[in-house]
Amino acid sequence: MKVRILGCVVLSTAILAACGGGSGGGVSETAADALNRGLQAHAAGKLDEAVAAYFTTLSKDPKNQYAYYNLGEIAQRQNRLVAAEGFYRLALDLDPKMESALFNLAIVRTSLGVTADAISLYKQVIAVNANNAGAHFNLGLLYRQLGQTADAQTEFATAQRLDPKLVAPSPASSPIRQASPTPTPTR
Repeated sequence: MKVRILGCVVLSTAILAACGGGSGGGVSETAADALNRGLQAHAAGKLDEAVAAYFTTLSKDPKNQYAYYNLGEIAQRQNRLVAAEGFYRLALDLDPKMESALFNLAIVRTSLGVTADAISLYKQVIAVNANNAGAHFNLGLLYRQLGQTADAQTEFATAQRLDPKLVAPSPASSPIRQASPTPTPTR
């Protein structure tokens, strides 16, 4: 009987640790602490740890748009586009003007072949931040793909004005890459 109880205690401890209740995710850990732990793991390339920390964040603060966004960024990085889209949309439900989520969702929609949605999303990014050179550049690529040369040239010129390193691309150019993990807002 003692062996069975001891086994249950060991198993319970292992499950608690796996769910974030063990080392690194104490009972008194706040949502902000968990998010910061996730960001550190994310930056270090420890994506499984980051995912666990982001889910801990959400268990404490289900309306944390940064945890949803960062889960989307990881899923996108792993080419799990449907999951990435779902996480970005959850972040956008909480903050419809979250520039990085709009930008990355546009990339996902482009990858899924839904060009009209991607164009609409890049326009939303530009409405939030008219100085987002990457959004102008990627929008130009989509316009060029659709044969809308004048619109493409306008977007490329705007992108280059905002970031002189961005030059009118060759036909084989690829879009500007996704945005990075989003840190917590400064308080």
